[in-house]
Amino acid sequence: MKAKREPFLTWAMVSLTMTTGMVEAVSFLALGPVFTAVQTGTMLLLSFAVAGIAAFSIAPCLASLAGFTVGAVLSARFESWSQVRGRRWFREALIAEALVLAGAAAVAWQIEQGRGSLTGRHYVVAGLVALAMGIRNVSTLRAAVPGMPTTVTTRAFAALIGGSPLAVDTRIAQDSRNQVRRASSVAAMFMGGLVGAWLLHDARVDVAVVLLIIAGLVLAVALSFTFVPRETISELG
Repeated sequence: MKAKREPFLTWAMVSLTMTTGMVEAVSFLALGPVFTAVQTGTMLLLSFAVAGIAAFSIAPCLASLAGFTVGAVLSARFESWSQVRGRRWFREALIAEALVLAGAAAVAWQIEQGRGSLTGRHYVVAGLVALAMGIRNVSTLRAAVPGMPTTVTTRAFAALIGGSPLAVDTRIAQDSRNQVRRASSVAAMFMGGLVGAWLLHDARVDVAVVLLIIAGLVLAVALSFTFVPRETISELG
């Protein structure tokens, strides 16, 4: 059973990781600078803003932290409730995430990119996107696919190096399957950031449209679970 579920879940997590890169491109380049999925970055940016560094602002960081907190709380409660009732909690959480991202896109319609022109709408969009990422973080934490956190790459990158012939750390799994997962996670985050930055700055795509693209990708991953036999991914409902 485990062998059956791994290829599909790996594909799903790689796809979600790429959308995280796109989300953070929007967040950092158009709504802040701020992060909405990687709250370690938000905490650091908030500390820089509190220290009085002119390039950083407190408001978008607080909006991100607040939205993420709400999303994580709601996600944990809903997914636990859904799992107890035998529902496909992971798919439902992804659908909820996509809907919140679509709502953020509606608020962001024709919004100006950040960098000195932040308004209340920027903060609302940042909060909504962070709410969606709070849902995402709890969902993928509960899914517990090894080496595929979807919202951070530091551990995946460290494990990729530690499990390579360069390091040969005996405490880190060195089999090819885990290494492929780690490499895919790192590459997907990079590609997502690259695509997001290209859409915003080179293709001049509206922020709202980029968010809709991300929402569509997340929804596609969610709906793909419909076509996978339930017993193949029983842990995810």
